[in-house]
Amino acid sequence: MTMQPENQPNQPKTIRKLIVEVVDAKDLLPKDGLGSSSPYVVVDFDGQKKRTSTVPRNLNPIWNESLEFIVSDPQTMEYEELEIEVFNDKKMSHGNARKNHFLGRVKFYGSQFAKRGDEGLIYFPLEKKSVFSWIRGEIGLRIFYYDELVDEQESRNEGAPQPEAVAEAKKSAVVVVEEGRVMEVPVPTEVAMQGEQFPPVVTIEESPPAATVHMEHIHQHHHPEVPPPQIPPEMHHYPPEVRKMQTGRFECNDRVRVLRKPNGDYSPKIITGRFGSESEKFPVAHDLVEPMQYLFIRIVKARGLPQTESPYVKIRASCHFERSKPASYRPGEPATNPEWNQVFALPHNKPEFASSILEIAVWDGSSERFIGGVCFDLSDAPVRDPPDSPLAPQWYRLEGGDDQNPGGVSGDIQLAVWIGTQADDAFPESWSSDAPYVAHTRSKVYQSPKLWYLRVTVIEAQDLHIAPNLPPLTAPEVRVKVQLGFQSARTRRGSMNHHSSTFYWHEDLVFVAGEPLEDSLILLVEDRTVKEPVLLGHVVMPLASIEQRVDERHVAAKWVGLEGGTGGSYSGRMHLRMCLEGGYHVLDEAAHVCSDFRPTAKQLWKPAVGILELGILGARGLLPMKSKGQGKGSTDAYCVAKYGKKWVRTRTVTDTFDPRWNEQYTWQVYDPSTVLTIGVFDNWHMFADVPEGKPDCRIGKIRIRISTLESNKVYTSSYPLLVLLRTGLKKMGEIELAIRFVCPSLLPDTCIIYGQPLLPKMHYLRPLGVAQQEALRGAATKMVALWLARAEPPLGSEVVQYMLDADSHTWSMRKSKANWFRIVAMLAWAVGLAKWLDKIRRWKNPVTTVLVHILYLVLVWFPDLIVPTGFLYVFLIGVWYYRFRPKIPAGMDIRLSQAETVDPDELDEEFDTIPSSRPPEIIRIRYDRLRTLAARVQTVLGDFATQGERVQALVSWRDPRATKLFIGVCLMITVVLYAVPPKMVAVALGFYFLRHPMFRDPKPPASLNFFRRLPSLSDRRQSRGLKAIALSSGMGETAESEKNDNTTKVEKKDKQEKKEKHADEDAKGEKSEEKAKDKKKKDKAAKDKEDGGEEKKKKSPEDKKDPVKLKAKLEKLDTKMQELATKRDEILKLLNEAGKTAAASNSEACPPATACDSCKKA
Repeated sequence: MTMQPENQPNQPKTIRKLIVEVVDAKDLLPKDGLGSSSPYVVVDFDGQKKRTSTVPRNLNPIWNESLEFIVSDPQTMEYEELEIEVFNDKKMSHGNARKNHFLGRVKFYGSQFAKRGDEGLIYFPLEKKSVFSWIRGEIGLRIFYYDELVDEQESRNEGAPQPEAVAEAKKSAVVVVEEGRVMEVPVPTEVAMQGEQFPPVVTIEESPPAATVHMEHIHQHHHPEVPPPQIPPEMHHYPPEVRKMQTGRFECNDRVRVLRKPNGDYSPKIITGRFGSESEKFPVAHDLVEPMQYLFIRIVKARGLPQTESPYVKIRASCHFERSKPASYRPGEPATNPEWNQVFALPHNKPEFASSILEIAVWDGSSERFIGGVCFDLSDAPVRDPPDSPLAPQWYRLEGGDDQNPGGVSGDIQLAVWIGTQADDAFPESWSSDAPYVAHTRSKVYQSPKLWYLRVTVIEAQDLHIAPNLPPLTAPEVRVKVQLGFQSARTRRGSMNHHSSTFYWHEDLVFVAGEPLEDSLILLVEDRTVKEPVLLGHVVMPLASIEQRVDERHVAAKWVGLEGGTGGSYSGRMHLRMCLEGGYHVLDEAAHVCSDFRPTAKQLWKPAVGILELGILGARGLLPMKSKGQGKGSTDAYCVAKYGKKWVRTRTVTDTFDPRWNEQYTWQVYDPSTVLTIGVFDNWHMFADVPEGKPDCRIGKIRIRISTLESNKVYTSSYPLLVLLRTGLKKMGEIELAIRFVCPSLLPDTCIIYGQPLLPKMHYLRPLGVAQQEALRGAATKMVALWLARAEPPLGSEVVQYMLDADSHTWSMRKSKANWFRIVAMLAWAVGLAKWLDKIRRWKNPVTTVLVHILYLVLVWFPDLIVPTGFLYVFLIGVWYYRFRPKIPAGMDIRLSQAETVDPDELDEEFDTIPSSRPPEIIRIRYDRLRTLAARVQTVLGDFATQGERVQALVSWRDPRATKLFIGVCLMITVVLYAVPPKMVAVALGFYFLRHPMFRDPKPPASLNFFRRLPSLSDRRQSRGLKAIALSSGMGETAESEKNDNTTKVEKKDKQEKKEKHADEDAKGEKSEEKAKDKKKKDKAAKDKEDGGEEKKKKSPEDKKDPVKLKAKLEKLDTKMQELATKRDEILKLLNEAGKTAAASNSEACPPATACDSCKKA
């Protein structure tokens, strides 16, 4: 032990303290045998255990006590566990309780603690200790921490125990070594507990990650039988709540592969091969991916160089050449000592680098003069493993730089050279590309911003200066417009109090706010009575000044003054209630593909249930995305993965169609019913000559649901990358992934999650509307895109919107068909069951029908077996389908999404913008098609309504004879059921239903005929007129033309003459067309005769597969459709003109003064 000198001055030391304020509890269980409880609370944190006082005989106790704890290591506080338990004190039960009964508990981790000032009173539901516990109620807590500066001497004095206490502790101290921790258990002195009910105080000292455990405080106790714990090198990187999850996978095989035949080009495939060694006992970093060897060169700085401007370093090894950035200088350092602090990573191929030389040269940036260099033999380069510390750089002499003195020394350079893998600490920041913008090619990890829902309740406004010159009996239309960044919303029209100038709204407006809360909320009061809105006043509220809440507690409203109106400095005041909602989860993804359901407030987070490990191996067979020149294409691909708030981006592998990334990432999983999204993109921002705003091209995307992964199993598969373009579905390549979900199997913590609500509690206490939530999701998506665009390198908005499915709410015929077929597939089991019953009824298989008769008799005679037999069948069905369970996580299903059979016109409609940019003719065709589809839906809905109305008609006396017959039959059935045992009735009905076809009439039964004859309300619907039906196929008539049904005899005669004239012209035209056709046939026959009488060649079946000919046919059809549409428009115009002339002739024939009776009626 190192002794400190006595005269050393006291230095301040930071101590972190955790405060647990136990406020109250509600609705506890009575446990004292007298209908009540005497509860107290025990809080355990980091081996420190404290308790509150006992509240006698109260099921809603109030404590208001604060318990203080010392955080031993602030760096690992987020991994520490805080356990709060509620007990019933048996001392106050008057002998009715034998022990301190358990009333519930709550567990937290340090990641849920808030800083002082950000805490709030939160009520947590009490949890069970076991499955058979009966617990109810909730406890109100306020948990926060703060840092305090104290003198080191005082902290030592406070922490040093008294000699007598140390002597007693030595007598009864017990040393326990568990999972790398040294625990000393002294006699309990601080906490007053009852006998053996609670464990004693435990002081825990964290041991260093090395294999040897230093026992400084207990060196006087020797326990040679306790072996030092062996800690895997990477285990300390994971939080304690998931360390046990990892230990469960060490005993099983590291890789699990299932051989399966490929199911087409669009199905995921299992990748065979092993990427780790069989001797690995513990997991290490990047154990899911292939180790890739890299040559690392760290250039730190130089000294003693000649006077130069902007020197740089050139690195050459085998076929690789790299150039560093210009040097920088520290303030106060001479110009001869430049610094670079740059790391290069060159792909290292052992056969290629076996006998190669690494050349590192320093050049002058202004004159391109060689200053000096140094060479290394790569066969002697050291190899560094990830757990090792970074290699220390060394000074090397630069030689060969002085032209006047060959071989002279030109200064020194500090660098380090080693061989490592992508798991090296220096790899993420290394330069491994020769692109102009290297920053856009590196792998990065991003975090989404912390988003809040901002709720603004506009209550009322007073003393508004309304314009006095309003028209009589005109109420002013006053609205409030609220703006937050790019979001804006307007309230409805305010209701006015006639006795005072007060307007009431009582309307909630919800916005999305992101941290840091630097924006301001702007409220504008507008008078929209006239055409031009008049500003009556405004108010600006900084978001940082708005109160935050995490539950449904009441937030006090306040009055704010309005400014900038027409009334001078005082323009009135508004009554507002504003709060930042931390109890909601701000959705930035579609609900069915969401990757996180945690609320905004960190205090409400539940502990993680597992760890998701993703290894991005590479891609194969990517299509060229950009032209390289001379007719060649290239692809610079990178991969983006998103889960929860964490985004990861791999490095860009330039100019290859088979990139290999081999990067591994981890996420903490809080809910297994979430989705991991992985997308591949082509990088355009890495070039210097690309115009600004050029988006990265999409290559493909897949989704993997975490709940479909088995625990502690490695899935190594390849998935097709599919993109739906305007021309149709296109396969862009394949991506290879390795994924593992580390989670305890079927433990209580994992099983309880499936019974909890999917969204936080506030979504059910104060739910948001569907349309409102969709609008808020669009705003959240835009805020996330703006936030990630400010990172370096930026993640483009096109990438974020594609990963978050920002356009998933748009309508398309393809999606509608896909949903319809999903419903059909869901009901397929019911259709199959109906078909099976029909086969049983028809005695297709007599043996099966007889067995069904026997089973039916057993169930009828023993009805208690019906429910157990049903659940037994469900269990057997589940066991049977276990054979057909998916062996690998499913990717995108093109058959389910109807992407392979989509019509080109429907696909063009899906890609169309809103408002549409297509010509009116195409829009009219699509509208007519939509009307046809809507007519079918209308018919189906009418059929459903008809059946329901027939059921109501049974007792509604709409058909008196049918109702009399029905209620008479009901009376007869009642008498029969009262007289005959129900089992006999059930057997008779069942046997009658399953009777042989020879005893069955092929016509519908009498009951069905009776039901079909019942009246419905479909005959009461108003139908349109005959004239509207005749003209609806040609044009939409005006109201005047629909009403003119009674015409004069003169008009009828004129119309008849016109019709006959048109008929004669049509007949003449048909005759001329027939003559022209006959002439064409004769000419064609003569031509065939001249050519030798060759017969017509039949179209070969290959023409149907030729895409060029098919496209030509499609173009011809499009032109014909356009011609037909133009002709249709011309006919519509002629009909409109004819209708106008007819109306004019009616007005001329019957003037208003002498109009006939029929015209007056019209």
